[in-house]
Amino acid sequence: MKVEEIRALKSGELGKQLEEAHKQLFDLRFRLSTRQLVNHQEIKRIRKDIARISTILREKELEIE
Repeated sequence: MKVEEIRALKSGELGKQLEEAHKQLFDLRFRLSTRQLVNHQEIKRIRKDIARISTILREKELEIE
């Protein structure tokens, strides 16, 4: 996801996106351990998405305070 897309979402939607990204990361790591993962770059992409979502969630929390 791009930063602009993430910023457009509300906090509740961001929480759902973050949970979904964690599930995807778990699935990718599982497929990696069973040697079924073809594209290893997917893990890196999902980890960066998680970091982006977490950062924007924190920014929104600080704005409220």
